[in-house]
Amino acid sequence: MSGGIYKCLSEIAGRITDNKDFLTELDRAIGDSDHGINMARGFSAVMEKVTPEDTDIGAALKKAGMALLSKVGGASGPLYGTAYMEAGKVLAGQTELTPENLKAAFEAAIAGIQKRGKAQRGEKTMLDAIIPAVEAYSQVIAAGVDMNTAMEAACSAAREGVEYTKTIIATKGRASYLGERSLGHQDPGATSALMTLEAIRDSLKE
Repeated sequence: MSGGIYKCLSEIAGRITDNKDFLTELDRAIGDSDHGINMARGFSAVMEKVTPEDTDIGAALKKAGMALLSKVGGASGPLYGTAYMEAGKVLAGQTELTPENLKAAFEAAIAGIQKRGKAQRGEKTMLDAIIPAVEAYSQVIAAGVDMNTAMEAACSAAREGVEYTKTIIATKGRASYLGERSLGHQDPGATSALMTLEAIRDSLKE
């Protein structure tokens, strides 16, 4: 994927914006009823900052992260903003995504989210989609298979992770106030993370 970071971010922004109402509806059940609205606003800001002329993937991701930090409210802004900025550090100066540097970027994003959110897998957060996705991606890449197939595996694992969030009690964020009443509801952050991964997959295919 050479020179395609603008296309990738455009794909993510479109996916989030198209699903703004769905994400907000999910958040209405266990959060502040604003996840989709906030994320769509954030990615609108991202697309104002990043241009087709941005070929340095790391620099573009840093711009995206700063826009998300400043425009997305609640916990999602700091978490997504940090994820993009940490991934950007790994990809600084890179103009092409490879199986290996994408893996490193994913791992840096996870580490950033865990540090910023003091969260782990199994707490009904975006990590329940992202961590299994990156594990699946890494396994496929280690087997010598191409990046597109690895991203398919990542999205499949993330989808299972989203389903898993319905079966656990939230222990982080606003949803944790509901205790057992959070059971049966899928986590909006995990859902937007899945959408992000699907958009990355689709942009790589193109």
